[in-house]
Amino acid sequence: MSILVIGGAGYIGSHNVRALLARNEEVVVLDNLSTGHRQAVPDGVAFYQGDLRCEADLERVFTEQQIEAVLHFAAFIEVGESMTRPLKYFDNNVVGMISLLEAMERHGVDKLVFSSTAAVYGEPDRVPIEEDDKKAPANPYGESKLMMEHIMEWSHRATNIRSVTLRYFNVGGAFEDASIGEDHRPESHLIPLILQVPLGRREHINVFGNDYDTEDGSCVRDYLHVMDLADAHMKAIDYLRAGNDSLVCNLGNGQGFSVLEMVEAARRVTGHPVPAKIAARRPGDPARLVASSDRARRVLGWTPTHGIEEIIRTAWQWHQSHPRGYED
Repeated sequence: MSILVIGGAGYIGSHNVRALLARNEEVVVLDNLSTGHRQAVPDGVAFYQGDLRCEADLERVFTEQQIEAVLHFAAFIEVGESMTRPLKYFDNNVVGMISLLEAMERHGVDKLVFSSTAAVYGEPDRVPIEEDDKKAPANPYGESKLMMEHIMEWSHRATNIRSVTLRYFNVGGAFEDASIGEDHRPESHLIPLILQVPLGRREHINVFGNDYDTEDGSCVRDYLHVMDLADAHMKAIDYLRAGNDSLVCNLGNGQGFSVLEMVEAARRVTGHPVPAKIAARRPGDPARLVASSDRARRVLGWTPTHGIEEIIRTAWQWHQSHPRGYED
């Protein structure tokens, strides 16, 4: 039996593929390569280029492969773009989830691990955020993920499909040997944008807002190494294999770092001055998002092991060896 990784050619999906292979799991990848990279999928892994919203593409995978469980990473994730193209996000993310659940029900696949987001909370009433806190997304991206969660919950009541929903906060870092890493087109994530400065690809890093209600005025986020994130997915698979019921967990280090603190950490790791300039706020950005991951630690037995400088160090190794991403 195989684990189907949808979006397995993307940043987080490809690292989960490596974690699965390290456990000697059989792995199948489905990706439409709209944002993923074929080079990120190792040789020998069954790869299907197809779209989650296409019933024929899903039928081919579920018919040709014996699928035991699904890891779902195939969502559009750019907050800024979601503010200007909301229908793109509802189409891909929400319609894709419906299509997947229908295919899983048709083929009797009852285990799903879903990549959700801290964006479902919007501007939190308290920090650290707990799973049962108010959900008030501040952007269509977060709204689409919350809709996907609701769809999964209602589907679970009507079918036998059990799920673990993992709400990540900010993810960074790369595989230890620098063979895979973060490569978005265009790039919009903070850590790779910062590292483009010492790589000589930009003169400075923009800090969007210095007037938030935080210690230094810049946004605060909870950063998690991508392989710690993958470890949580492995534990979620084991949790479902043990016959447990559906579960929602936050994933984060439980410690917030501001944008300016991240720039300073990158200066220490790279030895580069990394000039920073203050720019206007971006719409849809909450001031502070920090997770309480107590439930994941208690129920899944998960503990993150990488600190912020380790996250930046592995990302820096990837970007140094692949300055143009997978084009190299």
